[in-house]
Amino acid sequence: MASAVRVLRAPDGTAVIAPVAAPVAFGVADGVPDIDVTVVEVAGGNLAWSVLDADRVPTAVLDDPDLAQGWVWALYGEPVALALAGAAGDADPAVRPGSPPLAASVDRLGYALWAQRWWPASTVDAIAPLDEGLLDREIAALVEECDLVFGAEDSADALLPAVEQDAGGPADAGGLAAGAEPGGTGGYALAAGPAPVGRAAGLVLARGSAGTDWRRCPPGLVDAAEQAVTWQVVRTAGRTEVAVGVVAAPGLAGAARPPVPAHLVPWATIGAGQGGAPAVRVALRLVDDVWQGSAVAPEFGGGAVWVDVHLPGFAPAEPPRADPAAARLRARIRDLARHRLASVSTVDGRAPGLGPARPLQAEVAAAEDEDF
Repeated sequence: MASAVRVLRAPDGTAVIAPVAAPVAFGVADGVPDIDVTVVEVAGGNLAWSVLDADRVPTAVLDDPDLAQGWVWALYGEPVALALAGAAGDADPAVRPGSPPLAASVDRLGYALWAQRWWPASTVDAIAPLDEGLLDREIAALVEECDLVFGAEDSADALLPAVEQDAGGPADAGGLAAGAEPGGTGGYALAAGPAPVGRAAGLVLARGSAGTDWRRCPPGLVDAAEQAVTWQVVRTAGRTEVAVGVVAAPGLAGAARPPVPAHLVPWATIGAGQGGAPAVRVALRLVDDVWQGSAVAPEFGGGAVWVDVHLPGFAPAEPPRADPAAARLRARIRDLARHRLASVSTVDGRAPGLGPARPLQAEVAAAEDEDF
């Protein structure tokens, strides 16, 4: 059964084409889509949808509806294009793409762009990273297949990755583990368990583990596991220190890898309780496969200790509040990645809510990685 969409208009002339059952605009209009949402900039606006949805009909936010008419018919069908033009028709027209191959390619492109940013590579969780070279080349090919939705070359050029860029080292904040050999799943018992990296020389007052907010670091810096961060508060010689260990992203460390540039080194903010409780910021350093740091502990006052791992300038300065819903969403994305890798060798049609049926080339390579 075809999905129905609703065409909405704002006073400023912006139009929205949204599935009747979908949250309008997925936060794209205000610039804060969640980590399960892919966004594709197209002629006249942008498309957004959740990679976890069973029926991935995009929400279109159009600041130039007339320009978008060049492709709306192809993705949504003629009744939707007529509704956008203001012609009489069904109140909630059904989606029947005028060009199903184009609609499938746009879906695949959106998923590939999402994977480029949010794929949960993790040594701790045994989720292999995606080869950036393979992913970039597939994105470039998909951009060419989807040229109708871009119109002007500038729209497509913004999506084209630097496929010829040397992937031998961290070049920018968009991906740091290109071309790296993963270090395998061994040797992480200390970093991934309840005790942080290093041996305590004094009295351990508190210790724990946590995950990271993926929005606060670019991909390729830290492991995506929910137990990637460990910390301990130690009292020794009249001094209380807090030490933090964060498992690095797969493939980031190694003798063949150049050092991570200083402007891409993550920091950790450690505090306790809520509100105006004191906190300390620690610059981390990469030791083997773990980011480590320590500092004089603030007066925690018995509150629950929290650790925020972030890249300064990439994320807002204010640490986010603990959000159980965000942790559940990250777990769903890990499940998605595991399913995608486990089903690479099967051809069972389009699986609802699990991305395009045919795996990306980078997913095929990751599934064959013997280190994971």
